[in-house]
Amino acid sequence: MKKLVYIVSAMHYPNGMAKILTDKLNWLAENTNYDLYMVETERADLPHYYELNKRVHCINFDINFDGLYSLPTIKRAIAYKRKTAQFKKELTKYLLDIKPTITISTLRREINFINDIKDGSKKIGEIHFCRSQYRVYNNKKLPNWINKIITRQWQKSLIKQISRLDRFVVLTKADATEWKEFSTLSIIPNFIKDIPKENSTCDPKNIISLGRYSHEKGFDILIEAWKYIEPKHPEWKLDIYGSGDNARYQAIANNYKLKNITCNNAIKDVNQAYLNSSIYVLSSRHEGFGLVLIEAMACGVPCVSFDCPCGPKDIIQDGYNGLLANKEDPKSLANKILSLIENENTRKEYGKNAKKFVEYYTIENIMPKWVELFESL
Repeated sequence: MKKLVYIVSAMHYPNGMAKILTDKLNWLAENTNYDLYMVETERADLPHYYELNKRVHCINFDINFDGLYSLPTIKRAIAYKRKTAQFKKELTKYLLDIKPTITISTLRREINFINDIKDGSKKIGEIHFCRSQYRVYNNKKLPNWINKIITRQWQKSLIKQISRLDRFVVLTKADATEWKEFSTLSIIPNFIKDIPKENSTCDPKNIISLGRYSHEKGFDILIEAWKYIEPKHPEWKLDIYGSGDNARYQAIANNYKLKNITCNNAIKDVNQAYLNSSIYVLSSRHEGFGLVLIEAMACGVPCVSFDCPCGPKDIIQDGYNGLLANKEDPKSLANKILSLIENENTRKEYGKNAKKFVEYYTIENIMPKWVELFESL
């Protein structure tokens, strides 16, 4: 029996990567006879956020790299080196014991040494981030020139390891153009598990956005854009849902004296939230893919997004199923949102087009591409 091992960091909190990997492993468990394994490194004491098929053998080394971020730089570097050595030792033993056919790295810490593990498996790298923002070192306590030197070294090391893989998979055509040095590159996008039968009517005066409350998701820019919208259309509401410090972003909205923004915690029933909305907004500074866009489109919701690297342009056909705004420009974002608020027929037409467009991104269409890749190796 062919054995597949996925190496990830954590699956205990809600995000697009954890959702996709869970759906991917569940589909493989239900549709193939592969023997499936998943290796994690973070917080063995926490349960998986998304339910995983019992056919998947899970092991968590409980190394907890994420706990290092609170340490001072020097102590963090020393502890990181020690934990990396521990991870390499435990992963090497594990892979040599189970002897997988294929090992898939999500290009976290294991990419630094996985090619050196002689377990006989083919090695695949699967990246869920865009190249322009991956392995960028940005320590605000250090001069910019030092950050740039570290970034160059990090990225040089990454390129060296990727070049040794048997296959390297990216999510979008846009990001593929950034990795021109690799002949082993494949493009396999993310997917949605199913398309709801229901559609948003695009009548509710509700706008929605989802994601972690983090800098890259750009909710601070979205809130700033709302300053141009609320005075013109005080009947429209904006709901943001996500994990992390929602109170911080609610405080930003309150400081602007914006009354119609609510920064909510993450929710599991996202489809119902989409169906109760008429516009989805992606305000990210950068994206690996933008899973939320196809989720919203599957519910017949038109999307407005920054034209940021690297995912939205692959998904939003400007003027057909949504609109693209100038990246990190709150006024441009506000104008695109206003155009859909103020043009009901256009909003509903884009919603219908979105539903048709997203049929390509179903799990039934995308997962066979992974099986084909595995079999080719």
